[in-house]
Amino acid sequence: MEYLHTMIRVENLETSLDFFVNKLGFVQISRDDYENGRFSLIFLAAQKDAELAREKKAPVIELTYNWPTENVEPERLTSGRNFGHLAFRVDDIYKTCQELIDKGIEINRPPRDGYMAFIKSPDNISIELLQRGDRLEVIEPWKSMENKGSW
Repeated sequence: MEYLHTMIRVENLETSLDFFVNKLGFVQISRDDYENGRFSLIFLAAQKDAELAREKKAPVIELTYNWPTENVEPERLTSGRNFGHLAFRVDDIYKTCQELIDKGIEINRPPRDGYMAFIKSPDNISIELLQRGDRLEVIEPWKSMENKGSW
């Protein structure tokens, strides 16, 4: 068995692409627009997985965007459809979180322990960030930061 992808339904494709590509640094591997089915599939990979993803189509995140119709409002995906979370390993949890804050991303669960943080996508999907290797030394301002919202 081999992990292939995680599919996330998104409500606003541009907002989601901005979040994953411009703010988290993912790379778009492919995009297919299906006129007859009125949906788009966009496959993204973490930068360090991009080469492998182009070769094997894995590991990737599949953003599924169902096009709105003239008579039907797009489905509101406010709860993340009971999805758990995505998890990614990062080289420096503090640096990564600060870069995300600088890009306007709220840290829902700060890395108070030098190891783990949570953020959310525009479609309310929880994303866990884990420190590569050992926990970093616990330092301020992270040590004193409170949780914001749910994660």
